[in-house]
Amino acid sequence: MFSTSLLIAAVAASLLATQTAAVGFSQSAAVVGNLMCHGRPASHVTVKLYDDDTGPDLDDLMDEGQTDAQGRFSLSGTTDEVLTIDPKVNIYHDCDDGIMPCQRRITIFVPSSYVSSGKSPSKTYNAGNIELAGKFEGEERDCLHKRR
Repeated sequence: MFSTSLLIAAVAASLLATQTAAVGFSQSAAVVGNLMCHGRPASHVTVKLYDDDTGPDLDDLMDEGQTDAQGRFSLSGTTDEVLTIDPKVNIYHDCDDGIMPCQRRITIFVPSSYVSSGKSPSKTYNAGNIELAGKFEGEERDCLHKRR
């Protein structure tokens, strides 16, 4: 009887923890920037805003888009998490890449001071002008634009 009660209590606690983690509270982030390739605007480059998650949990895609003819991008998104989100921008490009397969992927982390409570960001992180021709620490090749 005692073990049955203990088992029921453990299952109930586990379900409650799962529901709390799945719900969380709404948080948002926004980022703008300008991408260049050898001093020229990098147009039609794919950019994605994620909440960076650790462990087996996949990163949450918050927004995605492409740069315009001047290399500009603007992303804004929201997700629900119990802990403060860790927004990042993944940039997938072929600048200075020759005939290499797949695309170069660089990641820019958005400072936590730019995370807002609620579904609408209260401020926007300006990533500035980014020259893609150089090599970046942590740069990887990505054929599938995976959630990493």
